[in-house]
Amino acid sequence: MTWFQPSLRWRLAAISALLTFGILLVFALAVGQLTAARIKSDFDNALAADVNRFLDQSQVTKLDSLTGTYEPVTPDVNSFGDTMIRVLDNNGLFINGTKNAPDFPVSLNDESTRIGGYRVETRQRAVPTVEDPQVAINIIVQYARKTSDIDATIAEVRLFLALGVIAGTILSLVAGLVLAHRAMKPIGRLTATARDIARTRDPNQAIPVPDSDDEVAELAQTLDDMLKALSTARSETESTLARQRQFVADASHELRTPLTSVLANLELLAAELDGEPAEAAKSALRSSHRMRRLVTDLLLLARTDAAREVPHSELDLGRVLIDVAAELGPVTAGHDLEIDAGESRMEGAPDDLHRLALNLVENAIHHTPPGTRVLASTSSVNGDVVLQVEDDGPGIPEDVRDRLFERFVRSGDDHAGSFGLGLSIVDAVARSHGGSVAIEEPPTGGARFVVRLPKR
Repeated sequence: MTWFQPSLRWRLAAISALLTFGILLVFALAVGQLTAARIKSDFDNALAADVNRFLDQSQVTKLDSLTGTYEPVTPDVNSFGDTMIRVLDNNGLFINGTKNAPDFPVSLNDESTRIGGYRVETRQRAVPTVEDPQVAINIIVQYARKTSDIDATIAEVRLFLALGVIAGTILSLVAGLVLAHRAMKPIGRLTATARDIARTRDPNQAIPVPDSDDEVAELAQTLDDMLKALSTARSETESTLARQRQFVADASHELRTPLTSVLANLELLAAELDGEPAEAAKSALRSSHRMRRLVTDLLLLARTDAAREVPHSELDLGRVLIDVAAELGPVTAGHDLEIDAGESRMEGAPDDLHRLALNLVENAIHHTPPGTRVLASTSSVNGDVVLQVEDDGPGIPEDVRDRLFERFVRSGDDHAGSFGLGLSIVDAVARSHGGSVAIEEPPTGGARFVVRLPKR
C-alpha cells in the first residue's frame, strides 16, 4: 500500500509548525500555571486582608450575664456583598451570620481552606464589648467567598493561551509554506531544466544559477559544470564511435575484395586436389565463407549505425521469404519448414530484408532439435507488413531473453558456431525500415519472432 508522501515544501512547513507548537505549548503551560497561581494568591491575600479588617471593626454586646451569650453589634454581616460571614462564640456556637451562609465546619485554629466552592478564612480573636471596651470576648469568624469567579478567570486565561497556541501554529505553518515556496523556487527551476534535459537528452542546456551565494546556487553551479563535462564527454564519445563505425565499415568493405579472391582460389584448390589436401582446402573454404558472412554482417551493422540511406524499391516480402526457404532447403537438418507467404508488398531494401528473413529462419533451425516444426509467414495487418517465424522448440532461455537483440549474445545451447550477430541484424534492419521486432511465447511452447514493418 502506498502512503501519501507530502512534498518537501509541506514537510518543511510542518516541521516549522510543530516546533512552533511545541515552543508555544511549553510557554502557554508555564504562563498558565504562573498566572493561575498568581490569581489564586491575590484572591487569598485579598480575602485574608478583608477578614482582618472585619475583625478590626467588630464589637459585641452582652445580652445575658447568666447564660453568657453575646451578639455582634458592628459591622453588619449582610453588608459585604457576596461574602459569606459566620460569627461563633468560643465554644463554636452560632452567634450571627450572613443570610443563607453555608454551615462550614468549625475550627478553633486560624486557617485557610476550600470548602464546597468557597474559600474560607477562619480567625479566632478577642473583640471588645460595647459595655466595657476594656473587656474582650473571644469569637470565631468564618469569612468566605465563592471561588467560581477566579476559576472562570483562570479558565478564560487558559482558553486564550490555547487559542494563542493554535493561532501561532497556524501562522507558523502559513509562514513556513511561504518561506519554503520562496526557498524552493530555485530548486523548482533546476528540476524543470533537468526534466527538460532528460526529455530532450540535450546536455548543452544551461542550468539557471541563482544570484544568491548559498547552497542552492552552489548546487546549480555544480550541476551546470557537470552538464558541461557530460556534454564534452558525449561529444568525444560520439566522435570516437563515429570513427569506429567508419573504420568497421571501411575495413569490412576493403576485406570483401581479398576475401572474394581467397574464396575463388580455395574453390579451385578444393576442385583440383584430392585426399587430405582437398579436405584441408574445403575446411579453409568453409571458414572463409563464415568470414565473408561476418564481414557482411559487420558492414550491414556499421551502415545502420551510421544511419546511411539504402535505396528502397517495391518488393513482396512473401517472395523474399520463399527465396530464403529455397536457400536454406539443403541445411534444414530434418526440420519441417513450412512457408505461408501471404500478400505483403512494401517498399524496402531487398538485400537487407532478405538478410532479416534469412537470419530469423536460420536462427529457428539452429536452436531447435531435428524433427521440430518451423513456420514462417507473411501478411498485411492494419497497413503494416508482418513477418512471423515460429518454432515449437525449447524456447528462449531466461538468462538471454532481455539481451537477445544485443550484439555477440549467444545462448548457452548454441553449438552452430554463430557469431551472435543474427538477431542484432534483424533488429537493426527492422528499425532502419521504421519497424520493430518482438518476441512472443506461443501457447504450445517454443518461440515466435514478430517483425512489423510499414509498407512505405
